Amino acid sequence: MTTTVRAMKGLLIDLDGTLYHGSKMIDGADRLITYLRDKNISYRFVTNNSASSPIEVANRLLSMGIPAKQEDICTSAQATAQYIAAIHPHASVYVIGESGLHDAILEAGLDITEDKPHFVVQGIDRKLSYERITQAVRYIREGATSILTNPDLLLPSSDGLIPGAGSIGAMIKAASGKEPVLIGKPSTILMEYSLKQLGVERADTWVIGDNIATDIAAGIAANCGTLLVLTGLTTADNMDYYKSVAGCKPDLICENLDELLLTVSNYYAGNPNEQ
Repeated sequence: MTTTVRAMKGLLIDLDGTLYHGSKMIDGADRLITYLRDKNISYRFVTNNSASSPIEVANRLLSMGIPAKQEDICTSAQATAQYIAAIHPHASVYVIGESGLHDAILEAGLDITEDKPHFVVQGIDRKLSYERITQAVRYIREGATSILTNPDLLLPSSDGLIPGAGSIGAMIKAASGKEPVLIGKPSTILMEYSLKQLGVERADTWVIGDNIATDIAAGIAANCGTLLVLTGLTTADNMDYYKSVAGCKPDLICENLDELLLTVSNYYAGNPNEQ
């Protein structure tokens, strides 16, 4: 498969399903990130997760044995807060979400309010009440801009799948009659935020993930190279189905993280044909 990208100078790497499952590291994740650090290859971990702060995400990775620091993390919550601050500094925001989203909103200089907000921001909220959904819908119908951190309908948990931010968003959208601004993958907003943090030209940046509909679609939309790893949602058996559903396909496919490491080493050295 051919691509216009000839080197891997920067990587935007998905987390859940790509480097770990739940609280368990996928084999080779530690070796991959150690290699990137040793070779000074620029990378960022890019996650649709809005519930956790960057330091919490980094600590979770470290607990699994994957090298990480706070500065490595780009979350949909951070991208959401920066998006709002850029178009409306010091805006008032009604938040449906967990601590990571609240922290990002405040760090961006925005005001969290319960009354007449400029924006309604919604992410995953595992303690959500019907009353808060009702209030969010009313504010949106009254003119507040609706923002959805990420469209994930389901999330893995220790005892099975649970409804994600996208499932909550579907209810708010249906009741308010308003389409939300989408921040997380496959939107380009999170990708543009992550590219800025990465500091590498998009022509030399690759997006790596296990989900064609989010990771790969986002990479294509951002004009980056795309590499699918068959470590999570997408497998050799269901790949054709997900390609059809997503309406796109990756530039490269790796079966596991050791194959990914070899591919990165060859592309970074400018020898893509040696993978």
